[in-house]
Amino acid sequence: MAIRITGTGSYIPSIIEKNENFYNHQFLNADGSTINSPNEVIVEKFKAITGIQERRYIKEDLLNSDIAFFASQKAIEDAKIDKETIDYIIVAHNYGDLKHNNQQSDTVPSIASRVKHLLKIKNPKCVGYDLLFGCPGWIEGVIQAKAFIASGLAKRCLVIGSETLSRVVDKHDRDSMIYSDGAGAVIIEESKEDGGILAHESATYALDEAHFIYFGETNNPEITDQRRYIKMYGRKIYEFALSNVPKALKSCLEKSGKSITDVKKILIHQANEKMDEAIVQRFYKLYKMQMPEHIMPMTITMLGNSSVATVPTLYDMILKGQLEDQSINKGDVIMFASVGAGMNINAIVYQY
Repeated sequence: MAIRITGTGSYIPSIIEKNENFYNHQFLNADGSTINSPNEVIVEKFKAITGIQERRYIKEDLLNSDIAFFASQKAIEDAKIDKETIDYIIVAHNYGDLKHNNQQSDTVPSIASRVKHLLKIKNPKCVGYDLLFGCPGWIEGVIQAKAFIASGLAKRCLVIGSETLSRVVDKHDRDSMIYSDGAGAVIIEESKEDGGILAHESATYALDEAHFIYFGETNNPEITDQRRYIKMYGRKIYEFALSNVPKALKSCLEKSGKSITDVKKILIHQANEKMDEAIVQRFYKLYKMQMPEHIMPMTITMLGNSSVATVPTLYDMILKGQLEDQSINKGDVIMFASVGAGMNINAIVYQY
């Protein structure tokens, strides 16, 4: 029996935050000093490095659990299943529910319990839990769902990646332009069809790398509140990713028994356009090959980096025909891959 994704859904927030909207921000260095460049120059350099032109934010009255619920509804409808037959609800996120202009995150009850409540699932044997694994959280949730099903502990799982990073960014930090909001969800279950999840790879590097992404104070020393914001050492992450992700992709592909020439698409976490391209180029270089055209679909230009939501959102958009010049056809071998806080890396080889 194969273990396959049988339904997908995503939620793309309606508020579009364009790069030009940052022209009036007060960007500061980490030590609080002034950056000696006009904002127009800062924003243009940012776009050249990341590829981001705009990103999406949720409305003020919505929460992370709400958009996770919206994506889940669509995935359940797409799979044409009875929601009462779901055995596990696994929600990957990192910051819980954070209300607009509120300083405290709310994670009790879990986001998974909130989603189950919103879905009005009555079955108490449908177990919900949250997964904190940095940006690779959704892929790790898929890996865990596969393990549950393969072991006989479950037959059907709902795996969600949902995040509202717009509410944990420091507006005085240039990196705040990277982050966005969004949600993606899938139904995973046993199937009589061939293919599905063929192999996976996971790793945590925490000896020197654990705090490459962390929660820290604002760059503005004049602000005295106790709130903390998402921070990162961008150069260290870039070097770490380029060194380790290609090797993880190769290891995963070798476990699957598939050839590099079988791979039709690589759906990589939408972290940084230049970094993602360099990762995939290095992956193919391990096989002494050039990176093929159209192998790496991207949404970061218009959606930004929504952490755990980028990969499932990207997958859903391709399947629904929402990305130009991108498609996944029956029998295609694709790869999911991500890198993020922890520092964590994972990958999946999947046959559609």
